[in-house]
Amino acid sequence: MSLKAQIDNDIKKAMLAKQKEELEALRSIKSLILLAETEKGGSGEIGSDVENKLLVKAAKQRKESADIFTQQSRQDLADREIFQLNIINRYLPKQLTTEEIEAAVKAIIAEVGAKGPQDMGKVMGSATKKLAGQADGKVISDLVKKLLTS
Repeated sequence: MSLKAQIDNDIKKAMLAKQKEELEALRSIKSLILLAETEKGGSGEIGSDVENKLLVKAAKQRKESADIFTQQSRQDLADREIFQLNIINRYLPKQLTTEEIEAAVKAIIAEVGAKGPQDMGKVMGSATKKLAGQADGKVISDLVKKLLTS
């Protein structure tokens, strides 16, 4: 089942259960997908990799918004963003642990033959493609930097 069909089914369930907050979050995800499908120059269909990128971007925005609201002492708005983030996370691929990311980065470093910090670009290019949707880019970057400088 495609992500769009899965979201549609979940929207129907949320409507029947009268879950207003969940419905709002699901509709925002569907909106992102529809916008991507109708984008100028688009074919009308998007692949699962594009769907994952959309979800990762939306999750990152929700997390950043929640952090800002928390800093501004607006816990009510932060809670709303966190709730929506949890809904988005249902549809994302399982996130790797720090240990799993580190193991993958070490393998990539060996694969590309990186020797030091000057090879960070080669490692990051390969790592972001290989770990797309499974790990945060900042975490990958920090680990690559740490492993190449040590």
